[in-house]
Amino acid sequence: MKNNNLLSLLILVVLGAGVYFIVQTVRQTQQAVTGPFNQVNQANQALQTQVSNLLNPTPTIIVDPITYINEIRALARLETIQYSVEKVVTIEQNQGTFGFAFGDKLLFIGHGTVIAGIDMEKLRPEDMRFENGVLTVRLPPAEIFIAALNNEKSYVYDRETGPLTNPDVNMETLARQRAEEEILKGALEDGILEQAQVNAEAYLLKFFAALGYPNTIFVDDQG
Repeated sequence: MKNNNLLSLLILVVLGAGVYFIVQTVRQTQQAVTGPFNQVNQANQALQTQVSNLLNPTPTIIVDPITYINEIRALARLETIQYSVEKVVTIEQNQGTFGFAFGDKLLFIGHGTVIAGIDMEKLRPEDMRFENGVLTVRLPPAEIFIAALNNEKSYVYDRETGPLTNPDVNMETLARQRAEEEILKGALEDGILEQAQVNAEAYLLKFFAALGYPNTIFVDDQG
């Protein structure tokens, strides 16, 4: 009986070893067969990555570590109003009969900021007079301090270039310059300077009152 048990156990061990050997042989065969294909796939993926990088290159930005400061000025500006303006600019070239082939067209969305106020540095001693309990102030005229595009919000919405023409590399620069001009023009036409003057007088009225001059009047150059 014991001999039968030992014989059965020996048969099981031999069968197990045989199955393990067969499984390992199959795995090695699969790896040997699929190995070259995996290498080809890896090489193909690497080639696709290189081609993609060539067709859609990522720009490398190199900043000069040296900073040149050309001028430093002390400012005494009282900013009293800010406009946020959006302007759409379209620039076209060769949009005639054969524009579909030779034309170049760009649609630019410009977002900009215009800030105006009073330059208090231009306020002279003779522009202020205190008499009979009344402070008379002649403020300098309001002016534009900043009129600039917001580069984070401004962008080229559309660009159409004919197949038989080379795109103008300066077109976007021209669009940005024109958008900035139109943003300033729109703010001026809307009365930004007039409102900046009114806001400055309202602010300074409270400021002079806090200093002990409750009766303050503002006069213009003709006053």
